[in-house]
Amino acid sequence: MQHQNLAQQYWRRNLQIIVIYLIIWFLVSFGAGILFADILNQFQVFGFKLGYWFANQGSVLCFCLLTVAYAWRMNRLDNEFDVHE
Repeated sequence: MQHQNLAQQYWRRNLQIIVIYLIIWFLVSFGAGILFADILNQFQVFGFKLGYWFANQGSVLCFCLLTVAYAWRMNRLDNEFDVHE
């Protein structure tokens, strides 16, 4: 019974992490690249309007950083629940 409870806790925490990272990615890619593009286009990064930069480069960079952060966070979670490799 305890093993099942630990598995449910592990899965719940995993889903929380996934949802948080997906929200961050959505806000960066859709929010910054589309919804807030007009506001962000008042600023420039490397000569490009910030809204354009987020739509083309920022969302990809954010995805790569979130992938690394997810792997790091899941390693910590695996160690916490003693299911590491």
